[in-house]
Amino acid sequence: MPVRCRHAIALAGLLMLLVGGGASASETDRWAAHDEAGGTIDFSAWDQLLARHVVVSPGRHNRVRYGAFSNADRQALDGFIARAASLAISRHPRREQLAYWINLYNALTVKVVLDHYPVASIKDIDISPGLFADGPWGAKLVSVEGVTLSLDDIEHRILRPLWRDSRIHYAVNCASIGCPDLRRTAFTGAGIEAQLDRAARDYVNSPRGVTIARGTITVSKIYDWYAADFGGSGQGVIDHLLRFAEPELARAIRGIGRIGGSAYDWRLNGA
Repeated sequence: MPVRCRHAIALAGLLMLLVGGGASASETDRWAAHDEAGGTIDFSAWDQLLARHVVVSPGRHNRVRYGAFSNADRQALDGFIARAASLAISRHPRREQLAYWINLYNALTVKVVLDHYPVASIKDIDISPGLFADGPWGAKLVSVEGVTLSLDDIEHRILRPLWRDSRIHYAVNCASIGCPDLRRTAFTGAGIEAQLDRAARDYVNSPRGVTIARGTITVSKIYDWYAADFGGSGQGVIDHLLRFAEPELARAIRGIGRIGGSAYDWRLNGA
């Protein structure tokens, strides 16, 4: 889910400035066109793959059965990506576009892992260009409306700047245990608002999102890497967490009042 600390730690701050928030207006404006009279998009093929291969682990985290993908499943995944890429996405309503870009991002992530499986961490899939690149996020993977795109392009030049919705971080999946779950159903235009809210609640109320021990709040590093999307400050992150925290967690957060640290688990989210 980077920019996400995939480069050398010594360069992380600089790269966040250059890449994490650095979409140019022209890059983003290219994808702003939409047609509210456009039709719905069929995500059933992706939905079926998710239902078949995303399982709930004993820790209540969704895991992916990468090793169980058959040749037919891989062909179905490739077919979904190809059909999605062939759409004139600018002719669809905004809510359909949001579901489309999230589903395409997640499907491409699963494909990248499958293409290099077995692997201990997605960060080990070093196919991004650049001397300090780490992971697959900068590699051009798909062409939509004649524009070749990477995972970084989809997240940082389309999703984040166009929708400006912090809940997107709970929807795009980076194939890591520390990441918000890959959902067991596809996102849809009709259900996108409820699905994003559910994804946010599930993550905030899981140990991957927030843990409290010995009077200290530890949060996911997502809230560090993308602080600007969560209010731009520690208090902004606290306010965001309280929006989705269950009552017991919310009381504990209010009682402490400040974040003490952050953590993230980059191990693959395999079943």
